Amino acid sequence: MSTATITATTTPLGRLRALGRAELTLLGRSKGVLITSLFVPLALPLSLSSTLKEDRLKGTGLDLGTVVVSSAMGFSLLFAVYTALVSVYAARREELVLKRLRTGELRDAEILAGAALPSAAIGLLQCLVLAVACAALLDTGMPDAPLLAVVGLALGFPMCAALAALTTVVSRSVESAQVAAMPLMLLTMFGSGSFVPLELLPDKLASVCELLPLTPVLTLIRGGWSGQLAASDVAPAILTAVAWTVVAVFAVRRWFRWEPRR
Repeated sequence: MSTATITATTTPLGRLRALGRAELTLLGRSKGVLITSLFVPLALPLSLSSTLKEDRLKGTGLDLGTVVVSSAMGFSLLFAVYTALVSVYAARREELVLKRLRTGELRDAEILAGAALPSAAIGLLQCLVLAVACAALLDTGMPDAPLLAVVGLALGFPMCAALAALTTVVSRSVESAQVAAMPLMLLTMFGSGSFVPLELLPDKLASVCELLPLTPVLTLIRGGWSGQLAASDVAPAILTAVAWTVVAVFAVRRWFRWEPRR
């Protein structure tokens, strides 16, 4: 990635657009990251719909379609955004791309945001495709409270990007960064309601799982489709998501490494 290419445009929007285009080119060359981003989030909902039975959801106020569409979007955030960006940030750091970009007029936040744009775009496109597919195949229809679903996604994208950047702090290579991403990925898949809705968990365990990073995002998306999220539960979900994002951004600003550790 050429620093001159990025810094030739002087407006913040222009710099982000140029950096995003360059990052998209590099992302296309990374077959492993691209496959994980594009296909894994689309395949996991199929396994979920085949294992989760409608009768297990009785009394929860949820139906199979609502659970699958919200979980599918959670998988997109987890794999297309978080996991992919962990690899992207670690790879660009090890290749000294981040160090070179800092020598130009790009600000640190612009560098990280620009690198995240292609992954975020892929994740957003997947969410739209999954919503249409679930509406056609599972008769989910449109969300009853679309604003909640939009807010959930709007909170999820920056949170996942910030957490991805933070995850690379404890890694020395791209391979170790992928290993470092596993704990959050597994906790999210099994504790945030992706595979098993919190309504099916014991109350004490569900209360703990509500504090996980992506739980409030899934809660808002699921509430957007079902239209049954109580008003008293909306504010705590938003505050939890915002708190995780603020903490992650603060930690990234303080500890993020722009150069390889030798």
